[in-house]
Amino acid sequence: MPTTLVLGASTNPERYSYKAIVSLKAHGHDVVAISSKEGELLGVKFEKSLPEFGNVDTVALYVNSKIQEGFYAGIIRLNPRRVVFNPGTENPTFEAMLNANKIQTVQACTLVMLSIGNY
Repeated sequence: MPTTLVLGASTNPERYSYKAIVSLKAHGHDVVAISSKEGELLGVKFEKSLPEFGNVDTVALYVNSKIQEGFYAGIIRLNPRRVVFNPGTENPTFEAMLNANKIQTVQACTLVMLSIGNY
C-alpha cells in the first residue's frame, strides 16, 4: 500500500489530521507524520522535520500556507505522486510550484476521499 505523509499531525482526536491518520490506517495505508509536537498515534511516531522518507505517494496537508513555506523544497524533493490540500490549506503559490515539478495537486478532503473510495 502506498505511503501517505500527514503534515500537521496531531494527537488531539478533534483535529482532522488525527482523524485522517485513523482513517488512513483503517483503510490499510502506510502513514508517516510530521508535527511541531512530539506524539504517536496508532504506531505512527511524529517527526518534527521532514526526514528523507522513501516512497511517499501522497502528502496530506493540515497546516496553513505560512507553515507550508518551510516544507516547499523538502516536499518537492520527496517527489510524491500528489499533494492533497485539505480545506483551510489552500496555497496557490505552492500548488504552482508542485505542478511545475510534475506533482499532482488535489484540493479535497482526505477523509471524504477515503470514505467514498476515491483516495
